[in-house]
Amino acid sequence: MSEPTPIRRALISVSDKTGVADFARRLAEDHGVEILSTGGTARTLREAGVSVTDVAEHTGAPEIMDGRVKTLHPKIHGGILGRRGTDDAVMAEHAIAPIDLVVVNLYPFEQTVARSDCSRDEAIETIDIGGPAMLRAAAKNHAHVTLVVDAADYDAVLTDLADSGGTTDATRARLAAKGFNHTAAYDQAIATYLSGSDAPAATDDALPDRFAPAWHKRKSLRYGENPHQRAALYAGDTPVAGSLVDARVCQGKALSYNNLADADAALAAVRAFDQAPACVIVKHANPCGVAVAPDLTTAYERAFATDPVSAFGGILAFNETLDAATAERIVANQFAEVILAPHIADAALAVFAKKKNLRVLATGDFKPAATPGYALKPIAGGLLVQDADGLLFERDKLQVVTETQPDGTQLQDLLFAWRVAKYVKSNAIVYARDGRTIGVGAGQMSRVDSARLAGQKAADAGLEVAGSVMASDAFFPFRDGLDSAAKVGIRAVIQPGGSIRDDEVIAAADEAGIAMVFTGIRHFLH
Repeated sequence: MSEPTPIRRALISVSDKTGVADFARRLAEDHGVEILSTGGTARTLREAGVSVTDVAEHTGAPEIMDGRVKTLHPKIHGGILGRRGTDDAVMAEHAIAPIDLVVVNLYPFEQTVARSDCSRDEAIETIDIGGPAMLRAAAKNHAHVTLVVDAADYDAVLTDLADSGGTTDATRARLAAKGFNHTAAYDQAIATYLSGSDAPAATDDALPDRFAPAWHKRKSLRYGENPHQRAALYAGDTPVAGSLVDARVCQGKALSYNNLADADAALAAVRAFDQAPACVIVKHANPCGVAVAPDLTTAYERAFATDPVSAFGGILAFNETLDAATAERIVANQFAEVILAPHIADAALAVFAKKKNLRVLATGDFKPAATPGYALKPIAGGLLVQDADGLLFERDKLQVVTETQPDGTQLQDLLFAWRVAKYVKSNAIVYARDGRTIGVGAGQMSRVDSARLAGQKAADAGLEVAGSVMASDAFFPFRDGLDSAAKVGIRAVIQPGGSIRDDEVIAAADEAGIAMVFTGIRHFLH
């Protein structure tokens, strides 16, 4: 291992100025480091009493083009890229002083383009040029230069300096890798934006030719789906309102991989309901009980009643502020792993405090519809990428295909059941009545088996299927599914339609006096 590399001169130019003044002061006062800086960062440091040399003064070249060109100069890049012991003579010949520390993070491109009022011209001006050039130069020359792109690493650099008068090989190598990750994520964000819906069309395929999303580790998890699997939680650069990743953990044990996966399924499902208080209970990524009601307590009780056995150890999600009365019912009624809602009332938190291991999350306000984006699925040797399933249906395009018309109550129940079915693993069958699930059949190889399972679940819970409606996430390939529904008393069905045997299925519904509606939209969920 080589000797620690001293730091005599630092160039600091950051967009995120968190902690930078204190860091620069410690460098200057405790370790005698000369500070070079630019623009807003230089002003911030001076206002904090830190002595700063402007980059323009250091290079002898003024900033030009409204700051577009300020660090692209041999005295900057030569100072960063010069190999100590190899390039010393040429550096001296051209009066290039070594720069031993580069502290750079880039213009907030993702945050800027995330704003609804961001224009394309503003987005383009937020593309950083000098920052990535300095960052990559420092990372390349990490044998001699220390790079910092994250305020979280200020203390590590200061600790190295205090312990040994310089940074270690291990620290510089780690920070260099982090720097290249930083530019990779930045470039991908720009490429994604330029390839997006606001960009001039370059291809008929809306998906990018190169797909390389960048995520940052938020925390390591104890393990994955099973104890022998490593796992971690990653997030993007831009916070997402109402998301699970940025939710406030009000109490409870650390969330596991499975907790997070199931909680995300519950959150996605409950967001689909915005007209009334709603509760969704999820077990192993499938809704096992869903209900809407005039109040959250009633919604919870009706959702729980669908399948009390599966609800044990489940994830409970609500679409409104969770109140004390509902909290009392949950605690008295069942064991739950995770409870989440946009907000949790203080009185409800006091109730949950009796169950110290219960995880309670407040997501903040969320929009009813899911945020558009991509759904990713790794496969052997590759990655499947698709648009997230953001569609539900267009009510005016629903088609009644049977002689029997659904009445107003049945239509409301059909629409409710269809919302639920979207979040149930295929093959999905949902029985519902009066704004609540009666039985859910999920993940079976045969759609008929899913229908039987939904009926069995209802029977086990003591719920009456007769008079209910049924939703199917995909079409019925044969009439046997409708024949099974008729036998248990289903009165109305909603399904996509589109089978080559639609006529047979419609005939089966007509024979049984069942109303059937086609949506024209399928919701497979594998």
